[in-house]
Amino acid sequence: MSHVNLNRIISIMTCEFKILESKNIHLVVPLVEKLNDYKVSAEVLESRFIEMTKQNYECAVICDNNKIIGVSGLWYCTRHYSGKSVEPDHVYIDESYRGKGIGKAFFNWIYSYVKDKGCETIELNTYVSNPSSHKFYYNEGFRILGFHFLKNV
Repeated sequence: MSHVNLNRIISIMTCEFKILESKNIHLVVPLVEKLNDYKVSAEVLESRFIEMTKQNYECAVICDNNKIIGVSGLWYCTRHYSGKSVEPDHVYIDESYRGKGIGKAFFNWIYSYVKDKGCETIELNTYVSNPSSHKFYYNEGFRILGFHFLKNV
C-alpha cells in the first residue's frame, strides 16, 4: 500500500490557479522581487509589468485563500520552428509552499490552459544559478536546446 501525504493533497486542493486581471498586476511584484537576481527596484518592476500587460502577455497566479503564493508570466508568439508558442517567465512559488506538488499542478494547469488557446509548444528560460528549477523542468519533459544571451544596449 502506498503512503499518501494528506498535507500535500490538502495544500494542492486549497490552491486556485487563474489568470490575474491586468489591473492587479502590481500584486505579483513582491514575489518576482524574490526571484530577481539582477536587483531591479520594486518601482521599476511594477512599471515594467504594467507595460508588459499591453503586450502578448498574461500573468498566471496560484492563490491560497486569496493570497498570491505563486506566479508565472505567459508570453505568446508564433515561431518558425515550433508554431504557436508560450513562454512561462518569472516562475516563482513561495518557499513555504514548495515540495508539495503545487508546482507540478500549476504547470499541468498551464499546459491545459495554453493548449486551449491553440499553443503547440512551450519554451522557457531559467537562471543558470537555479539548479532546482533545472531538475523540475527536466522532470516535466523539457529539454535544453540552446543558450539565452543578454546584452544591454
